[in-house]
Amino acid sequence: MKEYLKIDAHPEACPENVVQGENFRITVLTKSLVRLEYSPDGEFTDAPTQTVLNRDFPQVSFELRDMSDELEIRTEYFQLNYDKKEFTSHGLSCYALGMPGGNRTAWRYGEKSENLKGTARTLDNVDGACELEDGILSMWCGCVALDDSRTLTIREDGWVEPRKKGIQDLYLFVYGHRFLEALKDFYHLCGETPMLPRFALGNWWSRYYKYTEESYLKLMNQFDKEQIPFTVAVIDMDWHLVDIDPKYGTGWTGYTWNREMFPDPERFLKKLHDRGMKTTLNLHPADGIRAFEDCYPQMAEAMGMDPEKGEPVNFDIANPVFLEAYFDKALHPMEEEGVDFWWIDWQQGTNSRIEGLDPLWMLNHYHFLDSGRDGKRPMTFSRYAGPGSHRYPVGFSGDTLITWESLDFQPYFTSTASNIGYGWWSHDIGGHMLGYKNDEMEARWYQFGVFSPVNRLHSSSSEFNGKEPWRFKKEVHDTMCDFLRLRHRLMPYLYTMNHRAWEKGEPICQPMYYQYPENFTAYGQKNEYFFGSELVAAPVTTPRIRGLNVACTKVWLPEGMWFDFFTDTVYRGGRNLNMYRTIDEIPVLAKAGAIVPMTERIQATEAESNPDELTIRVYPGADNTFVLYEDDNVSEDYRKGICACTEMKLDWTEKTFTVSPVRGELSLLPVRRTWKIELHKTTAAGAEVLVNGEKQENCCSRCGTTLTVTLEHLRPEDRVEICLPKETEIAENPVQKQIFDFLNQAEIGFIDKEKIYRAAERSLKAPEFLISELQSMEIDQDLCGAVLEFAGAYLK
Repeated sequence: MKEYLKIDAHPEACPENVVQGENFRITVLTKSLVRLEYSPDGEFTDAPTQTVLNRDFPQVSFELRDMSDELEIRTEYFQLNYDKKEFTSHGLSCYALGMPGGNRTAWRYGEKSENLKGTARTLDNVDGACELEDGILSMWCGCVALDDSRTLTIREDGWVEPRKKGIQDLYLFVYGHRFLEALKDFYHLCGETPMLPRFALGNWWSRYYKYTEESYLKLMNQFDKEQIPFTVAVIDMDWHLVDIDPKYGTGWTGYTWNREMFPDPERFLKKLHDRGMKTTLNLHPADGIRAFEDCYPQMAEAMGMDPEKGEPVNFDIANPVFLEAYFDKALHPMEEEGVDFWWIDWQQGTNSRIEGLDPLWMLNHYHFLDSGRDGKRPMTFSRYAGPGSHRYPVGFSGDTLITWESLDFQPYFTSTASNIGYGWWSHDIGGHMLGYKNDEMEARWYQFGVFSPVNRLHSSSSEFNGKEPWRFKKEVHDTMCDFLRLRHRLMPYLYTMNHRAWEKGEPICQPMYYQYPENFTAYGQKNEYFFGSELVAAPVTTPRIRGLNVACTKVWLPEGMWFDFFTDTVYRGGRNLNMYRTIDEIPVLAKAGAIVPMTERIQATEAESNPDELTIRVYPGADNTFVLYEDDNVSEDYRKGICACTEMKLDWTEKTFTVSPVRGELSLLPVRRTWKIELHKTTAAGAEVLVNGEKQENCCSRCGTTLTVTLEHLRPEDRVEICLPKETEIAENPVQKQIFDFLNQAEIGFIDKEKIYRAAERSLKAPEFLISELQSMEIDQDLCGAVLEFAGAYLK
């Protein structure tokens, strides 16, 4: 195998962590992670596997009691008992120590135990929810097994090899509720999540449709007119020949451009690159390379076949000769023309010529490694192939049905995948096929897409099923456009979270229980999740309420202050509440003290660069520090620490906000940069602003409850200090106006509107009286709830 197709692994464990007998070996990797092996012939492997790469954890201190018929191993976090025989439910058990309430639920080998779940291979044809595979986290037991017995090992030359039958090889994660620690050790064990190139965090345009070069570029021009940015062009299977001679089979697999549709592929790809768009082409590789393909003669010769005979080169992913030819002869020439990465759309099952070898895993593994052969940041786009797949982003979740039920499942599906380390799902945003048209549902799907790991619009070839915003009614069109622009405005924040996922092992979407593991309520918030370190998102996944023109979403707010990202409404936390949102908003809450870096440089041609303008949203109520991460956006230099980091700090007690001089490689940044620092939801009318200790004049402006400090031509080495008045407080919500605006747009009786509004006027400072007044009116529960959300959001 070529050097770049070999992995960097550290599979040997510290010898001091090993307890071994005639037929068993136990390796205490950390105080909460243990490897358990049983081998009938007493032979054990230290090779990396398809799932596990690194066992080189430091030496661990543990207690060992070695009795004649039993081992007991104990750390501060677990107690393991083993009868020294082949693993059975009565002979191998483990307790997590220190669980809340003193819970001691035993994990026993082979028995089904409670699990917070992980993810699934595909959402193909799923209407609503589907069964998820297990993850590595548990709510009650605190102990989860990851079975690695049936994976293949990876040899030093980079190829795979089946293991002996009859062995047992598993990893026990006994982390209790220390979920983020479990994930960090999982990433060390199984390999890190690499950083995505910056362009992958922008909007993707995808459709299964017979485009031509002319029609595709015309569509991109229309997006430009609408000021809708896209950084990735996903070309589905009709880029290649599909109407082929039946003697070759079907046209599902192809490697030859359809030159009737794309007469000059290199010219087409260059035009997309000139627009700032990377291109990925769809591959269904199962049918191999047949005689009509442009690359067939080279492939046949590489496989030792006579091209003149026209015999097909069968897809044989278990053959290293085929694999090398597949890349060198079929794919690399098209990459030289301008293809940036490949969409591997494998749908043909899990079997290959080698027993236990899943073709999908092979495609993911070698495609990813091959894509980084020239020093660029590797990336592929494919389906999930089991634990360890997080090493090969981005994930394609499959052909989604266009229903409310499918939309409603996706937020939970996305955040829960973090429980197996899979943080970069890409869904068919808007739904792919079947189902029905519903403008409101499409808008809500776009909104979720913006607050999901990867935002890729997609649809089928039906002439009635496009995702262009102008196909929808005006309020939906405007909402779609605003949110697609917002995705690009969030790029500095998204890219910093991209780095956090690699460096700290924290996926961008995290279930609420990661941060609040001892709060039972957190486990019930299936469609609410942290979106990065500063925001909580609860996408709207149900229709609007007739007459009220708002959708109701159940949200849990942890203790503290929370600020609506779209309206600046401040909420007191520590409670569940219903949030009611019009078509142009969803519940996205910034935590107290949140610092969210954004930019107005949203065009695709600007997306791969570090912007010369930053807009920093700052929310009051608590101290906080945020470090903006930037690098060259495309290479592997981030692994060497070649980057630029800008620390921003809010000291709410002292009422100061500071931007420190950049640390690191200043050449990565613009020489001069405009900073717009928005201090949201405060009573401050002005501020003292210092740059390198010198007072700045005429740089503050106020709109509503947001004070904006604009500083132009700042250098990376400059220091900024903003000092708010000491008496600055969190601004109150404009409750009366909020209630009026809601009632004004609601399609209900005028008399009811007037009664409710007058009652609200009388009770603004005492919502408990408003509750009783509304109850006495016997009005609709949701109408009452929407009014009370405003009245009771923030009470001092």
